Formats: sequence, C-alpha cells, structure tokens
Amino acid sequence: MAKMRAAQVTGPKGPLEIVEREIPEPGAGQARIKVQACGVCHSDSFTKEGIWPGIQYPRIPGHEVAGIIDAIGTGVAGWTPGQRVGVGWHGGHCGYCDSCRRGDFVTCQIALQVTGIAYDGGYAEYMIAPAGALALIPEGLSAVDAGPLMCAGVTTFNPLRNSGARPGDLVAVLGIGGLGHLGIQFAAKMGFKTVAIARGRDKESLARKLGAQHYIDSQTQNAAADLAEMGGAKVILATATSGKAMSAVLGGLGVNGKLVILGAAHEPLEVDGTLMIGGRRSIIGWPSGSSIDSQDTLSFSVFAGVRAMTEIFPLERAAEAYEHMISGKARFRAVLTMGH
Repeated sequence: MAKMRAAQVTGPKGPLEIVEREIPEPGAGQARIKVQACGVCHSDSFTKEGIWPGIQYPRIPGHEVAGIIDAIGTGVAGWTPGQRVGVGWHGGHCGYCDSCRRGDFVTCQIALQVTGIAYDGGYAEYMIAPAGALALIPEGLSAVDAGPLMCAGVTTFNPLRNSGARPGDLVAVLGIGGLGHLGIQFAAKMGFKTVAIARGRDKESLARKLGAQHYIDSQTQNAAADLAEMGGAKVILATATSGKAMSAVLGGLGVNGKLVILGAAHEPLEVDGTLMIGGRRSIIGWPSGSSIDSQDTLSFSVFAGVRAMTEIFPLERAAEAYEHMISGKARFRAVLTMGH
C-alpha cells in the first residue's frame, strides 16, 4: 500500500507526531483529497487536548483544508477528480434530525461530524471526507489563502451576512486576531460602517489598513459609550475570547442591536436586563456554516479581495505551528503546506 505523511495525536494531551500511514481509500459517498494546505485553528485543541467527548485516537487534526480531489467513492454525484476543494469545521451530518430536515446541517442534533475530530483531518498529505462536506475553491485563490477561510473565514462572513445589518449600518468587531482581522475585512467590504475594538493603540494602523473606519482602544476609551455616541451598533461581532470584554461593550448596541458571539469565552457574560429590554437588544451565538456557506465565503473573498494574513509551516513542523498558534503569537493564521 502507498504511504503518506501525517501529523497525528495518539491520545489526550499527546504530542503531534509525524508518522507514515497508508493512504486511505474513499468509501461510498466519499472523496479523497490530496491536501495542499491546512490551516491551524485554535479549535484543533479539541483533538490535541482530548476535550471533545468521545474522540477516538489516534487522530489527525485539521479542519481548514484546501486541496484537490484525488479519487471518489461510489455514489458521489457532482464531484470529479481534479477539482479544487476545501473542507471546513462542518464535516458531515445525519440528514434525518429536525435540523437537517430543515437544511440547517451545521446544527445537526444526532451525528454532526467535525473534520479532524470525528474522522482524520487535514494535517496529512491525503484525507477522506463526505462529498456533502466539500466546497469548491474558485480560481484566483491559492490553497494557502483558501485554507483559513474554511473556518475563520466562514465563521466571520456567515454571521455578518445573516445578521440583518444593511450597508451603511454601524458594525463593530471586537478583537483583532485570527477571526477579527477577517471580520473587519468582511464588514468593510459588505458596506458596513466598520469599527474595530481592541486593546492598545498599536493595533490601530492595522485595523484601518484592514478596512475599519474607526478604531476604539478599549484600554483608554469607553467602547460602549463611544459606540452609543456614533448611534449604536447594529451588530457587534465578538471574536475576542473574553466574557468581560463582551460584557463591557453591550451598552454600545443600538436599538435592535445584536452581540454575535464567535469567540468561546471561558467566563460568563454579565448582562444588564434593563438595557436588553429597553432597546430589544440581543445576544446570539453563531457556528461556522455548512459547505455551501464555506463556498460562498471563498467566492466573496475572491470577488472582494479578502485574505487571511498567514504564516506558513511545512507539515513536518506541525507541532511548532500548533504551539505558535496556541501561544497567541501567530499573525494571524498558521498554515501547514504539504510540499507534494
């Protein structure tokens, strides 16, 4: 059997080890992808640290995958070898629960499959994915650029386009990191009056370069008061993983404004019920999206010129790339390349 290189975890909190494995064969309804690039996401810690319930080892992480269809199994319609495709967080669903029957696959209640958790992901030269998890990569987008858009991209693009905000509305992005630096770009390109909120003046020039019209330093300014003075935000996209930071900006929501939580904070939010009632304000969470949402993200990114800022590592440095990401030092997405 032909072999491939992969970075796998053999157990909870185990190291990422480069190993040789047999190249897998696609089964019915599946495609084999020759991986060209795979983003390194904070959510890969679910696999690395063994946090996700029921995860089976050894497991290859990675859910920001970009590559080429190499082979297809039986019963796959609409996909052919040679097509450029991506695979994201949503890696499959049951098809029969109430969410799936409504076409809301990413909230599948029975058998939601997460790439790199339910089955082996993209830290490898080849991987297998259900055909329903594939997104077509458009021309004009490299594999390195496409990879991070399959998770960080769709996670910011999708809630913005479904938020109810219209061009010209005030939209704030809380945090300028792996998610936030894309959220600012998408908000600006969608025609929103975009405000970036982060700690320190040193991030202002980057925020404006990414498309923000306004910058608020949350260390020296009252972000909620400043947003309220601008008329109140229709949407605050909360990408920072801090419940305290989210709580502090709630007063900056306008009437019918929404705080959309993308960053999973460990500490709870503190909410003033009167504030929420008085202006019909709300707090919602948003999971990334299905494969067609990812495909829409890729298409919009090509059309509007949105790109992640990336640092590239070869597959054999997967452990180093992961540590670089988890330390918060990546600017802003680490991406593994396979060097086929």
